[in-house]
Amino acid sequence: MQLYLPIADLPVNVFLVLAMGAAVGFVSGMFGIGGGFLMTPLLIFIGITPAVAVASVASHIAASSFSGAISYWRRRAIDPALASVLLCGGVTGTALGVWTFTQLRALGQLDLMIALSYVVLLTTVGSLMFSEGLRALMRTRHGAVPPRRTHNWIHGLPLKMRFKRSKIYLSVIPVVTVGIVIGFIGAVMGIGGGFILVPIMIYLLRVPTSTVIGTSMILTLVTMLFATMLHAVTNHLVDAVLALILMVGGVTGAQFGARAGQKIRGEQLRLLLGLLILSVGVRFAIELVIQPADLFTIRELGVTG
Repeated sequence: MQLYLPIADLPVNVFLVLAMGAAVGFVSGMFGIGGGFLMTPLLIFIGITPAVAVASVASHIAASSFSGAISYWRRRAIDPALASVLLCGGVTGTALGVWTFTQLRALGQLDLMIALSYVVLLTTVGSLMFSEGLRALMRTRHGAVPPRRTHNWIHGLPLKMRFKRSKIYLSVIPVVTVGIVIGFIGAVMGIGGGFILVPIMIYLLRVPTSTVIGTSMILTLVTMLFATMLHAVTNHLVDAVLALILMVGGVTGAQFGARAGQKIRGEQLRLLLGLLILSVGVRFAIELVIQPADLFTIRELGVTG
């Protein structure tokens, strides 16, 4: 069944897009992440321009994060103070990211920039997560004790603030910086950034796991909602029809993914997630080298030669 997407300006198979949304929703539910790093490349692979894919997936991520954020809020697993400081940087980074997105689009370099960003980011993060998950799995099998976490130079920075819910005393400088980076990346690449934000908060900022996921979802929700609004107003690239189909599939798949994730150990989840992220990055690199003209043709709306 074919359906015409008005903003993407091409017909798509509804069942294929629904299946993609369900598959990404399953992954999101299993790993507790937004899934934008997977959905945006999949949309590009089926012929949707990177600009439309990034803008439309932002709304899908915001909707997916909303239900998760409510659940964590009810369980008191969100640190309001930490989320507020993250949002100070996140909103700024999102605005800067949309501005950069618009400028690159005007120059005709947006498609190439998105492709290169995905290759670099996903292969790097995927490799790090895969290696860390593999080491954790080996330690578990051999009964080794995990290395003890110690404070680093970040905890010596000034302008410290006490985050009561997370029970940490930390400078606001790295928190705001992390928010800016995640907001910027999300606006330019169409990803929620949870797969980057959560490890940073756990391993660098030493935020306890009891509050880290819920707090990161608040940042993802607000920044992606803000990015959607800015993309719709400034670039007119948000395809509401596409976003709606993805939401339906995503919500369905997330329910099954959450159940599957509960049956797998933490180190196995990190290993699988790292392998998945790395695989997407490698696929992007292959497509960029072999078929650059077919994958990244400049046919964005509103651009004239």
